[in-house]
Amino acid sequence: MRVVLAEDLHLLREGLVLLLRAHDFEVVAAVESGPDLLTALITHRPDVAVVDVRLPPTFTDEGLQAALAARRQIPGLPVLVLSQHVEQLYARELLADGTGGIGYLLKDRVFNAEQFIDAIRRVAAGGTAMDPEVIAKLLASNSRNEPVARLTPREREVLELMAEGRSNAAIGQRLFLSESAVGKHTANIFLKLNLAPSDDDNRRVLAVLAYLNDK
Repeated sequence: MRVVLAEDLHLLREGLVLLLRAHDFEVVAAVESGPDLLTALITHRPDVAVVDVRLPPTFTDEGLQAALAARRQIPGLPVLVLSQHVEQLYARELLADGTGGIGYLLKDRVFNAEQFIDAIRRVAAGGTAMDPEVIAKLLASNSRNEPVARLTPREREVLELMAEGRSNAAIGQRLFLSESAVGKHTANIFLKLNLAPSDDDNRRVLAVLAYLNDK
């Protein structure tokens, strides 16, 4: 699997390169700035991009802007964002078109290599890997909107776990619910958010996140 990595801190970048190679990823480019990231993505067209939000030269949103620009030329390009903080605006931009694999992880909440590698593989396969704190922030920012406000506390828990890319069975295990009970909560969520039901886990999560992004 071919990866383009963007991280401005040298030691962290080199450490990530070693980690990825140890898990049989091919790092086709490891860059430290926004312009270099855009060039690498367009040139190499990787299976997945692992991107820090804040890169030189501005240290604002260079990384994400480069990834978004690349996605406009390579629709559906899988992007996994690594950030120090929950950047709601950046997360919303990433989710805006609702296509391709997407992920948003907080650096200090990635607790082990297996979790990180699993997230990369999930995003590369077209799935989602969203940190629960990121999802909670997005939901909170939409809490005044009528459709989201209609969700029960349990339905919000289910929605947050859906956004992490979890199946109904996995959600049931986490919340100590039967799979059929999770299915009913999921149906209620789609009904309240005015979304067409779907059996495709990735599509349903992207649809919900895209809906929240538009509000």
